[in-house]
Parts: sequence; structure tokens; C-alpha cells
Amino acid sequence: MSDSDESAGPITAATDRLIITAGTLNAETLTGPSLCPGWSRAHVLTHVARSADALTNLLTWARTGKETPAYPSREARQADIEAGADRSLDDLIEDVKIASDRFASAVTELPADAWQHEVRIGTGTGGKTIPARRTLWLRLQELEVHHVDLDAGYTWNDWPEMFVKRALAEAVRNLGQRDDAPQLTLVIDGGAARIGPSGGTTVSGSARPMLAWLLGRSSGQELTTPDGPLPALPALL
Repeated sequence: MSDSDESAGPITAATDRLIITAGTLNAETLTGPSLCPGWSRAHVLTHVARSADALTNLLTWARTGKETPAYPSREARQADIEAGADRSLDDLIEDVKIASDRFASAVTELPADAWQHEVRIGTGTGGKTIPARRTLWLRLQELEVHHVDLDAGYTWNDWPEMFVKRALAEAVRNLGQRDDAPQLTLVIDGGAARIGPSGGTTVSGSARPMLAWLLGRSSGQELTTPDGPLPALPALL
């Protein structure tokens, strides 16, 4: 997934899958708890829409050269999610569709040479600088992970193989860069990855359950370790 043409298909397909799942909800299940602590399914759908707008802002920044933060502030981000979560299912689904279409239009409108322009993820003036092309991968991550968070039938077992492969590589790399990560040796489908200098606890399993555990979307019951219970992972940033 290195440019807009390669990424448009997976993002569109992931959006369509999420909208189909959302359509199976009703007024009662919509307000029930999601897999995101403190959020209902309505909160998750609102966040999926607002995160599309945030990434659209970054593509606008890349296209125009005028700094356009993803979110004005952390407080504004949270307020928008809380306000949007009180809407009806039809309104929430329509919001996801419209916001996703806005992002798709921003992808189409971005000139080829602007994909390398630097933008900043996060809120306000804080956050990490990334090339604009990375917004495509970030959008796919948002869709796939939060689709699971709806807890409405779509699970990490349904993640596309392409997504699992790239997301797992990034999750292992990101964990290895954290000072608060436990010492681990991850044995994934026979290959090993070390987190920390000592190797620490060995955790073995296949790619999907390993990724779900690293992303906090599974307790890791499908994984094995000879050293007792699985170690606690740091909260995702």
C-alpha cells in the first residue's frame, strides 16, 4: 500500500463491510457497550466518521500547503464524539458514508507529487509528522480495528490477510520501540521477533491472534507461553 491507487480498493471494501455490519444494529444494540472501554457502538461509529474527517484535513493540508490539523484539540475531538453518539442509527450510518466519501474525494484530488508532503497526526500542534501517503494506511487501520470494536459479528478472524501482514509487522515494531514494553520473544508461525534485549517471556501463536492481542482486541487465549500467564502489555498510544 504505497499510493492512492493501491489503497483505494481496500479502504472502500473495508468501509462497505463496516456499513453492512452497522446496518444490523438496532436502537438497543446501538447504545450497548462496544469493545472500546467507555464507548457505546454509537461512539465507535461517530469516531469512525470523525477520524475520516481528520484524515481529510491532513490531505487538504498536503494539497494546499496550509496547515490544517487533524483535530483542533483533544477536547474538541472528544466533544464531537460525545455529541454525535446521541444520534439515530440512520443518522450515524449516513454520517459514516458522507465522511468516507469526503475522504475518498480528497484522495482523488491530491496531486501525485503531494503524497510526499509532510503533515502531522494528532491534535492541535502536537503529534507526529508523517508523509501524506500514510493517511491511506491509517484510514484502513481505523476501519478494520473499529469494525471489530463494534462487537457485532465482525472479528479479528475476519481481517483481510493483507491487513494482518502489515499491521502485525507495525505492531511488533512499535512495541519494540516503547520503554514500557515487557521483555518478549514472539514466535509467530514459526518465525521469532524479540522485544527488548533479553528475550524475556516467549509467546507463541499464529499471526491473527497475535495481532489481536498486540492491539488489545483479544485476551490472547489462542496464544501459548511456557512461562505462565501472558505478560501485560502497555496501553496503546
